[in-house]
Amino acid sequence: MPVNIIVGAQWGDEGKGKIVDRLSESADIVARYQGGANAGHTVIIGTKQYVLHLIPSGIFHPKVTCVIGNGVVIDPIALMEEKRQLEELNVDIGGRLLISHNAHLIMPYHKLLDSMREQTSEKIGTTGRGIGPAYNDKFLRVGIRIVDLLDRETFRRKLQQNIREKNQILKKIYDAKELDVDKIVFEYEEFDKKIDEFVTDTALYLNNALKEGKRIIAEGAQGALLDVDHGTYPFVTSSNPTSGGACTGLGIPPTSITAVLGVVKAYATRVGNGPFPTELLDSTGTTLREIGGEYGATTGRPRRCGWFDAVSLRYSAMINGISDIAVTKLDVLDEFTELKICTGYEFEGKMLKTFPSDFRSLQAIHPVYETFEGWKSATSNITDYAALPRNAQKYIEALGKLTGTKVTIVSVGARRDQTIFMN
Repeated sequence: MPVNIIVGAQWGDEGKGKIVDRLSESADIVARYQGGANAGHTVIIGTKQYVLHLIPSGIFHPKVTCVIGNGVVIDPIALMEEKRQLEELNVDIGGRLLISHNAHLIMPYHKLLDSMREQTSEKIGTTGRGIGPAYNDKFLRVGIRIVDLLDRETFRRKLQQNIREKNQILKKIYDAKELDVDKIVFEYEEFDKKIDEFVTDTALYLNNALKEGKRIIAEGAQGALLDVDHGTYPFVTSSNPTSGGACTGLGIPPTSITAVLGVVKAYATRVGNGPFPTELLDSTGTTLREIGGEYGATTGRPRRCGWFDAVSLRYSAMINGISDIAVTKLDVLDEFTELKICTGYEFEGKMLKTFPSDFRSLQAIHPVYETFEGWKSATSNITDYAALPRNAQKYIEALGKLTGTKVTIVSVGARRDQTIFMN
């Protein structure tokens, strides 16, 4: 009963969409276990680009069933838009998309509170999609789940209670317009009609699939260093992108997990605020951004760019149980004469032995680099590892050695066929 978890091992945007899509060829089920529509997974098939926010990246394989687990917070507008786009592309999702009845809903007041707070408090760099406030309500035990839509009276009662409280906050703290209960009730009742065919007990479905020996990929969103418990708090997301989140976010046992694959870029990027030890604020960082097309799939925001950070990756590998890594965007480095990998952190004259949990310390560290020669030749059409330039091989081998992991996949472009499998 194999479950392979695929996690972003850096700060997100590592190219998980492509890796999940490629590995889905040999999977029966792909299940998303956390996050919301603040994540954008990009898949390029031929010359067409598809950006998914909630529906798992395995949806483009006709024999794969896709599951949105209970750990995901669902924005009805984003989900319906995604469904519409897939239908326009003639991607048949009938019978292949299942949504947990225990998943929480993002409500209009969540988005409003998210944007208001970001404007008036210390900026975290959120997408404004209402993710944090939705998870906040979930843990305050006042959240509204999909199952609540089945009972109109229960739904209206919970919504009225929530909106009374939110209106007080909106009016007294943010001087904003109050929300209309009846309008929201109507909108979500209409949403319920549209998703009713997809809603089920996904935990039961997945556990039955495990008994049948089905092959399952658990897909995370964002990256491990944005994990609310193990990331660069408070500049993190509001859920657990780390591998441990897969069990709680899907309702599957830890004993079903057989492998954890970490997806990393051949360099490093980060969107939003927070510490970023290897960030390059010079022309090199700009070049990485432009060659790599480093702009958010969800928001279009420019990503901060820097050299590969082996220290943070060792930490990420430890907390996720990562043994193998997929290295993406190697081709972005083709034109560089010289490359660097951060191999250690210096703080107040001493070398740190662990990844700092305090973001202020992390902001103050000085990265220690090892320098590598570039290869100055194109790699985007290479499909055999042995055909890569020797300096590119040396760089990849160093990534594995310095992080204590094994590189098993190398991506040299965004298309499906631009992938090198080491084994």
